[in-house]
Amino acid sequence: MKVLRFGPSIIFLRAKDGEFVKKAVSEAFGVKELPTDEAIKLSNEFETVVFVTEEWKKETIPPETAFLIGAHAPVVLSEVVNRNLPVEKVHVESTLILLRIPTNVEDGLKLLAEKYGGEIMDIRTAFDEGEAGDTIIGVTTKKLSAPIGPDEISGAVLIRRDFLSVYHELTIDVPVLLLRLMPEWKEITIKIYDTDKRYDENIERLMMVIEDLDLGFVVGEGWDWDYPRPFMRVPVYKLKLLTWEDPVRVKFLLKGIEYVGYKRLCDIDVFLEGKKIHWTSLGKYDSKFELAKAAREELERNLSEDVLERLKKIEEVLVAESKD
Repeated sequence: MKVLRFGPSIIFLRAKDGEFVKKAVSEAFGVKELPTDEAIKLSNEFETVVFVTEEWKKETIPPETAFLIGAHAPVVLSEVVNRNLPVEKVHVESTLILLRIPTNVEDGLKLLAEKYGGEIMDIRTAFDEGEAGDTIIGVTTKKLSAPIGPDEISGAVLIRRDFLSVYHELTIDVPVLLLRLMPEWKEITIKIYDTDKRYDENIERLMMVIEDLDLGFVVGEGWDWDYPRPFMRVPVYKLKLLTWEDPVRVKFLLKGIEYVGYKRLCDIDVFLEGKKIHWTSLGKYDSKFELAKAAREELERNLSEDVLERLKKIEEVLVAESKD
């Protein structure tokens, strides 16, 4: 589970001939101008959003369009300097750190402000008031494995301190902060069994779903034995997950990789406090196939495109090799 990451770097290039610099930036990095909100929404960790404005413009108010560049700020700035672009001044925005808090956002913002001596405000105000040496912690309820737009940041804390010192403290403090905000974490056990012994592929599919959907922290894994019938012992791969998600939802989502159509690729059981969560408790479904279809549809709506593509490629091979 990813609960902490950097946002994009934001750079203003001030120039007398803005159109010339825009054209040069577009050619140098192979990018096109985008609406500002779209560029920020599509941006990911360590990418750079570049604004080109006239030299007299107010420093912290972005124009309507921007360039999204898939490179870290030092790479972008070195290219600007090495190409000798006619830039009069460069302004770098505050460093953005994104923190995922699924619930109790207001309490989380207050806790961060008290802990790091910051001020609570919305994200746009934070960027407007922050300076290059400041740090902004943006709080979101969304998963951090996907791009996060301004509208998906529930609130921000502006801290008048260098981001390195804040980041170092935050990485140490995060487990305690999350425990204070969400004391009722759940530990669930997930077991995989495959009659065809294709454990590597099935474990990989399971981990892809857990990581991409941010379902929890894997705190233990390894081999174990299960006893589906008296005197019958079968090997299973067991994984322990610390999660803030509803265990029933986790069971439902994992049903989406247990079957592909009417083909069962593996058995996945989920236990909470030693008790197995049965598929009949997941809703009013006439069969496991109907349940698996609904779960698969939910998975495909929420998984990122690259993970879904990798998942399908693995499953094509598993279906072709299946003995059932």
